[in-house]
Amino acid sequence: MAKKQLSSSILGYLTQRTSQGLAPVGADDIATQIGEKRPTVNRYLAALVASGALLRLGSGRATRYAIAAPSTDTAPTADTAPPVSSVSPVSETALSPLPWSAAALELRAQLQAPIGTRTPVSYRRQFVDDYIPNQSSLLPANLADTLLASGRAQGQQPASTYARKVLEQLLIDLSWQSSRLEGNRKSLLDTQALFAKGRSADDDMDAAMLLNHKDAIEFMVDAVPEYGITAPVVRNIQALLMQGLLDNPDAVGAIRHTVVHITDSVYLPTQAPMLLEEMLGLVIDKARQVKNPVEAAFFLWVHIAYLQPFEDGNKRTSRLCANLPLMLSNCAPLSFLDVEPHDYALAVTGVYERLDVTLAAELFAWTYRRSIVKYKVILESMGAPDPFRAKYREQLGEAVREVVTQGAGLQDAIAALALPELDRPAFQTLLRRELERLEPFNCARYRLSIRKTEEWIGRGRPM
Repeated sequence: MAKKQLSSSILGYLTQRTSQGLAPVGADDIATQIGEKRPTVNRYLAALVASGALLRLGSGRATRYAIAAPSTDTAPTADTAPPVSSVSPVSETALSPLPWSAAALELRAQLQAPIGTRTPVSYRRQFVDDYIPNQSSLLPANLADTLLASGRAQGQQPASTYARKVLEQLLIDLSWQSSRLEGNRKSLLDTQALFAKGRSADDDMDAAMLLNHKDAIEFMVDAVPEYGITAPVVRNIQALLMQGLLDNPDAVGAIRHTVVHITDSVYLPTQAPMLLEEMLGLVIDKARQVKNPVEAAFFLWVHIAYLQPFEDGNKRTSRLCANLPLMLSNCAPLSFLDVEPHDYALAVTGVYERLDVTLAAELFAWTYRRSIVKYKVILESMGAPDPFRAKYREQLGEAVREVVTQGAGLQDAIAALALPELDRPAFQTLLRRELERLEPFNCARYRLSIRKTEEWIGRGRPM
């Protein structure tokens, strides 16, 4: 394909997507659409970006391209595209998938003003002190009630039951989406392959971040039924998220004794360790008192990020901790599905600099609705629950772990459970079937490590 023709094809395709309101797209999709080899397309994309005709968004495998100038009857080429200074840039709002309200758009505009024009601010504890659980509300009350009605599982079930049912997908979704918001370069497929493989000596920082998320989520699912929402649970979540990623190992799970600076913000968090510990305790205590778990989730997400109690990993910790009230009440988990980093950064900046939750509330509601729909479909695909399996869910997990990790025989594992005599034959059949189906990629539901599972399978699945 001739040079001008190829450039026109690329620009024509992206112009058409923009006119249809479609999101920016990656090089693979562009190459497929115009029927050209990827290396050739890469060269022309680089030229078009350099000329100002295109915008390059993101980096690595997440790189996407969008038109940077209004379309004309004759699409510009790499040779004739206007210089960067004459191009009208694509608004970040236009690239956002969220349907922002007028108030949110106004706040976004204010937060994107040059940083030198914004007034520096520090931590204001009245944001927590003035909040009275079940009287105050960060989310609009009707919104919190609506989301709860949509996201709550039916019937009385033990805490974390919903999360356990969708655990395999939740581990992938929440780990990848949360890590992506931190600039992680692994793709979703990379993440799935990584979780199937487990840890190895050659893991890079991106792999470690993802695997740390997986460990922290598995811990949460186990910890919520036993401990609820407590300071040790929150601090352990941060410790698991940041294991091996901090220069100072003493900072893992510890209240911060260092100064932190927020990128692209005039907000300076408090630097007093005693105040940090006091306020973290107060945030957790108030979240425990909130009856609506969706409001409690939003409260924890906002306040842990605002407080910045740890040396690093505060936003990661806040995202996972938002799931604690949801797990405790058997609501659909929150995975921050499809949230763009720029939208996320502005949402938290609105809290940091203005104590304004407008952007945060709209982003939270939008992505939680997406999570509710996704995990509802996953539950429906599983079919009607088996009453016998539901009755002995905990005992089944104990027996599987005894066989796999302790080397117990099938009969010994069952005998240790002291089941009613009439139920033992059916339980034995269920246990044998689960052990026969156990694989490294589905072992997390029984709180088994991939390595232990692989070792047991390698020994021939002894029962």
